[in-house]
Amino acid sequence: MNSIAPLPASKELAQLHDQALQDHDGLQEPAVDQVDELRLWIARNHFYNSKLWAEEDLARRTQVTDSEIAANKRAIDRYNQARNDATERVDELLLLRLGLVDAQSARSDTPRSLAPAGARLNSETAGTMMDRLSILALKIHAMRRQVERRDVDEAHRSSSRAKLGQLLQQREDLGSCLDALLADAAAGRAFFKVYRQFKMYNDPRFNPALVAEAAAARG
Repeated sequence: MNSIAPLPASKELAQLHDQALQDHDGLQEPAVDQVDELRLWIARNHFYNSKLWAEEDLARRTQVTDSEIAANKRAIDRYNQARNDATERVDELLLLRLGLVDAQSARSDTPRSLAPAGARLNSETAGTMMDRLSILALKIHAMRRQVERRDVDEAHRSSSRAKLGQLLQQREDLGSCLDALLADAAAGRAFFKVYRQFKMYNDPRFNPALVAEAAAARG
């Protein structure tokens, strides 16, 4: 296993996510020279989730033009693809450090797993769990703001406090599961794979509507 930097623990991820949201709502792209490659892609995943979250809010507006909502929807599509790509890159780098994927094929459409004999396959990847932790951080950040609002009644704040407590518990539970998976993977007891989502609707070669548009344009 690569010893350049330890694998990230869930508490470190929570701190990274929360700090980015506290500093700039997660909307500042991470600097390349601040973190190692794995942590850079974890930070990028959180950045894309933050951008996606902001666009989702804007897409629910009711007093703007249809063209503005269409622009929001296209931005949502771009950020969702980028978030997915970042998640897959996190999985590649984690598995490379763990020695659980063939380095030559790790970035291909068909990465070759190097799982030890007898290890259990985890259906969810560590990268996907980190992506879920990022989304939970966004929910926690947004719910905490509801608790702090002064333009609503106490019933709203009380309800928000209860929801915030549940979100914090969910993050702690998911973080414990992630830590256990990485510990088991490092010890040869478990493994996960790089899974490709193959989002065909974003690929003009596979989306039938885009294929039809291209054919019509060619005449």
